[in-house]
Amino acid sequence: MTDTREQFRPADHPNDHFLLTTVVGSYPKPEWHDTARELFEDPDSDFDVEDWEESKDDAARLITEEHERAGIDVVTDGEMRRNEMVEYFAHRIDGYEFNGRVKVWGHNYFDKPSVVEEVEYDQQWLVEEFEFTDDVAGAPVKVPITGPYTLASWSFNEVYDDEEQLTYALADLVNQEIEALVEAGARYIQIDEPALATTPDDHAIVGEALERIVDDVPDDVRLGLHVCYGDYSRIYPEILDYPVEEYDLELANGDFEQVEVFKEHEFTKDFAMGVVDVHDAEVESVAEIKENIKRGLEVVPPEQLTVSPDCGVKLLPREVAYQKMANMVEAAREVEEELDAGEIDLVDHAAAED
Repeated sequence: MTDTREQFRPADHPNDHFLLTTVVGSYPKPEWHDTARELFEDPDSDFDVEDWEESKDDAARLITEEHERAGIDVVTDGEMRRNEMVEYFAHRIDGYEFNGRVKVWGHNYFDKPSVVEEVEYDQQWLVEEFEFTDDVAGAPVKVPITGPYTLASWSFNEVYDDEEQLTYALADLVNQEIEALVEAGARYIQIDEPALATTPDDHAIVGEALERIVDDVPDDVRLGLHVCYGDYSRIYPEILDYPVEEYDLELANGDFEQVEVFKEHEFTKDFAMGVVDVHDAEVESVAEIKENIKRGLEVVPPEQLTVSPDCGVKLLPREVAYQKMANMVEAAREVEEELDAGEIDLVDHAAAED
């Protein structure tokens, strides 16, 4: 697999070593943007489609710039146009319909869609979002897209023989969307499969779906897989066979206990390790994050390490989310300086395998 990392190194990067910094996807929405959504959905309001489009554009522009101000190497728009990771896509896929909200846990509800006809690709999902963000950003842009296994698992299936067949049908649609994104200029695409960690016995299904997704995707496009919340020992090292270059994994929330899982077999792909906890509103210090990053260097050499938060940070207060990102970037740059100076003893991963 072609190494796609170097294209994301900033031209003015200050260090010889380069730890790629990025975000997983979602970011806290400005309060005025939430208010705008409420007005748009209120039938008694005169807040129209044009007003709502302006609000989405303004929010996307603002958060993209906020990521850049924090120093992130590869940014997103914080998913300002999206309301939920399955519902957003189901509204854009022919064959889905919505029948009302279902309780997920506690007092939380989810507008769980149903597949009532064979799914079809009728309209582009994310191309306009990417083109807008790419236009306003000075940094490269990553596109997170919900994967077919999660789209299938978190939906009611009334058409296909089983969830596996629905997953493969959706994978073909995701492939079409990624081809459209690549045509528009996207070079970093992250496939989100949180359902994999909750049903790890289906890792072979996810692997087959990914094979369908990556068909005909050019080698210079960086493809990553994001998995969170689960026992990674049940899917590792099997997931290393997936046709992606990078694995984005949540580790900070579990105090990095699962880092040991990835030392049992050589991590042959890029390791995007969560180094700040998105469930804790306390901002980690730069020193603390540096130690977290060094835990990743126990698994892979620097040229395979990507630094990111555990997951989307949308549930944090916005000022907390920003400071976590800024501290994360500063920590990565300081670790790079220490690597350049030879102040960090690196693990000889090849010797460790022997």
